Amino acid sequence: MVSVNNLGVEFSARPLFSDVSFVINKADRIALVGKNGAGKSTLLKILGGMQSPSEGSVSVPNEVTIGYLPQEMKTSDDTTLINETRKAFATHLRRQDELQKLLDDLASREDYESSEYAELLEKIEFLNERIAMEGSDNMEAEIERTLTGLGFKRSDFDRPTSEFSGGWRMRIELAKLLLKRPDLLLLDEPTNHLDIESIQWLEQFLASKSNAVLLVSHDRAFLDNVTNRTIEINCGKIYDYKANYSKFVELRKERVEQQLRAYENQQKQIADIRDFIERFRYKATKAVQVQSRIKQLEKIVPIEVDEVDKSRLHLKFPPAPRSGDFPLILENVGKAYGDHQVFDHAEFTIRRGEKVAFVGKNGEGKSTLVKCIMGEIPFTGHLKIGHNVKIGYFAQNQAQLLDPELTVFQTIDNVAVGDIRLKIRDLLGAFMFGEGDVDKKVRVLSGGEKTRLAMLRLLLEPMNLLILDEPTNHLDMRTKDILKEAIKSFEGTVIVVSHDREFLDGLVEKVYEFGGGKVRENLGGIYDFLQAKRIAELSELEKRPLSESCENSNSGASDQKPISSSGGQSSLAKKDSPKTGKKLSYAEQKERDKIVKRAEKAVKKAEEDISRLESEVAEIEAKIATGQCDETLLSDYASTQKRLENAMSEWELASEELDNLR
Repeated sequence: MVSVNNLGVEFSARPLFSDVSFVINKADRIALVGKNGAGKSTLLKILGGMQSPSEGSVSVPNEVTIGYLPQEMKTSDDTTLINETRKAFATHLRRQDELQKLLDDLASREDYESSEYAELLEKIEFLNERIAMEGSDNMEAEIERTLTGLGFKRSDFDRPTSEFSGGWRMRIELAKLLLKRPDLLLLDEPTNHLDIESIQWLEQFLASKSNAVLLVSHDRAFLDNVTNRTIEINCGKIYDYKANYSKFVELRKERVEQQLRAYENQQKQIADIRDFIERFRYKATKAVQVQSRIKQLEKIVPIEVDEVDKSRLHLKFPPAPRSGDFPLILENVGKAYGDHQVFDHAEFTIRRGEKVAFVGKNGEGKSTLVKCIMGEIPFTGHLKIGHNVKIGYFAQNQAQLLDPELTVFQTIDNVAVGDIRLKIRDLLGAFMFGEGDVDKKVRVLSGGEKTRLAMLRLLLEPMNLLILDEPTNHLDMRTKDILKEAIKSFEGTVIVVSHDREFLDGLVEKVYEFGGGKVRENLGGIYDFLQAKRIAELSELEKRPLSESCENSNSGASDQKPISSSGGQSSLAKKDSPKTGKKLSYAEQKERDKIVKRAEKAVKKAEEDISRLESEVAEIEAKIATGQCDETLLSDYASTQKRLENAMSEWELASEELDNLR
């Protein structure tokens, strides 16, 4: 469908990549991977027609359409959300108008045997087929499904686009691209502006409805769920694998190991030949054999081993003073902007050494609460920072706050104090800034390089409470893995605001969900939370037909009951509770009985889960007691204990909801 032929790009006489050739087929969903600065975004721009290569060409048939979503873009704000999104169907609407004009022309003609009449019929048939192929008959429904899937509420549809933040404007552009259904979709880090639920929706859309896709993303789970092919840019070359990202990692490792073994064998062969030549070069009786070896040596084609970037990002947080047992305590904390209540009655305590995640849809208050903790904005309620707490804060826009006119070296030199100034180049080297990078201006760095530089600035001061707001945006896979390991080994307390499931997996032991004006505490890791969330969403769909108001209010929020001492009940429970004294109609009573039965089933299921998990725990404890203790068994014991704790929490929630209904 699209052919890339001998492509090459140079910047300041330095080759970024060269001799790049590959073909994109109709069913391909390709992950474009490589370290920061390897040229991934540049290649997408070339394919999207936004940039010209230094050499080579891209062949695109005339009928093939390409849609491109860059990391950052300028947008115009002159209409509402719904009208801006309708622009995705501009070509379709224009074809419909053209078809209608042709039909009107056909109705007025009587020259049925003329060539002009036959030509008109052909045009009408072509347009009908094209419109049918586009599948845009149900335009409004498609728009609504796409916008709600990307996190917009129906109440947002008539809002001016100027009211939306940059991240939401990128979602609008993504929605328009998806609705256009181009033959090839180019996406440069689309998940940076999406929350977890929207990412999952996008995964399903790309996997089931899109045509060919070429995307750059540092979300490993997203790549595995969407792609079936991986193209790696490494040290100026590309390597093509018919596999998703996780399989690519395994195959790449195997290929490099095979190349290395072949290279070592060849080097041994070359050394043996040269040794023979040197030993017998001046012996007349061996002259024929020596000449034969010389010719043999000349014919050997050197085996190349893929160059592996061995630079490592060794993140180690400096030692910090010990904080109090409770670095952060919230009591009835709330934040409102005018009549809009972002969240209210937030109550929780974070203990020293805990690593927790803040998750939820964009705009539900994650970053707002972080700003409250940092004292940047006023709030209601009581928020206490514990004794001797030293906060290190990495904001979403931290990389954009760097001075673009300073060099990499100057950026760190300006904040470094004391003896550390003597080791700036060593520090930059540890953060994968080589000798050729330290004198670069910040403005020419890639998004990932700016993020690494901003992270280094943060690490120059000791802290014991680390707050990271979307720290993985623009970071490549290896850097994210190393950052994750550094945070895991960090002895202080950590709050991570992130939508990156793989990054949070195994890192946090507690998840705070923001939604519907509440902050809910969920015990367990991110995948425990997602599993429970899917159950909650199913129950929400079951409850939704009860009232139209329920359907239209806070469409993006979960109806899980908040786990907090505020004791708030769901609005649904309050409306249908007999404690209100309201007399119910027959239909309402019947519907309420169904809800009670569902709640009873939920309690019963939770009790069965608890019983089963208690038995599993007892079995593992019995094995441990008899000396059958290994790493796998201990891991199973820990995970089963965690699942038992989650089941107990679910039972408490279900029991409380049932009590409220009775």
